[in-house]
Amino acid sequence: MKKLFSLVIALFLAIGISGCGGNTGSTAPADAPTIGFSISTLSNPFFVSMRDAAQQKANELGVNLLVLDASDQPAQQINDIENLVNQGVKAIVINPTDSDAVASAVQAAIDAGIPVISVDRSVTGVNVASHIASDNVAGGRLAGEFIADKLGGHGNVIELEGIPGASAAIERGRGFEEAVAGKLDIIAKQPANFERAMGLSVMENLAQAHSGNFQAVFAQNDEMILGALPALQNIEGIITVGFDGGTEAFEAIRDGRLSATVAQQPDVMGQLGVENALKLINGESIQASIPAETVLVNADNVAQFLD
Repeated sequence: MKKLFSLVIALFLAIGISGCGGNTGSTAPADAPTIGFSISTLSNPFFVSMRDAAQQKANELGVNLLVLDASDQPAQQINDIENLVNQGVKAIVINPTDSDAVASAVQAAIDAGIPVISVDRSVTGVNVASHIASDNVAGGRLAGEFIADKLGGHGNVIELEGIPGASAAIERGRGFEEAVAGKLDIIAKQPANFERAMGLSVMENLAQAHSGNFQAVFAQNDEMILGALPALQNIEGIITVGFDGGTEAFEAIRDGRLSATVAQQPDVMGQLGVENALKLINGESIQASIPAETVLVNADNVAQFLD
């Protein structure tokens, strides 16, 4: 009876975790090590691309990948990390919802002897094994320099910010603001939480509040700027720039609806996360910081990215 009870509990945990969504299935043998991947959200195509590439790399390397979707909820991600620790995964790759909020849970995993790699967003105050990310500050600068150049070094711009506290939002904002300092005036900046629907609603309010008084909008990800576009369609000549570099953003640039985006490589980050997690499992050393290049994509070079 005791054995049956234990089996039921184990099955319940397995179902509960896989029910969090996002695991595309593994071709690894049953005795292969398992890497946990706690991802901020799978409602954003950027992170879906990261997840898919991570799964592809896991299949290639013959390891199991357990993907958990935190749905942009820090409390859910904390619970997911605790579940991964209880499941006895050999390493954890995390894309934090909130760099501060998840810190204690990540530290607890490390204290339990499970190496952790952060991807795209860092974990505040925690010494993870490695951080894999685009240079968000440099990417923000690319966006700021592009807008400043287009406006001839003077004008007003609105900034749509990501999730408050997320390292990507902080770093992209810092780079952007450094680039436009002394050239452009940021007349408004407001969080839209990296979400398309919020990008629209926030932009509608800001466009009305600052009607006729701004010439450009920078959003800290593509989802927000794509959401904002309908609220800007009647403003002639407005410059719009996003950040991430998804296919939909490239198509919007090709079609003349979006001015530019700072392109990351989410697939590369996902692959590097799994690849380096396996190295840690095998006792190999890895770099504390692993960069992934960013590039500004506009009408001049978008064709090569669509190809």
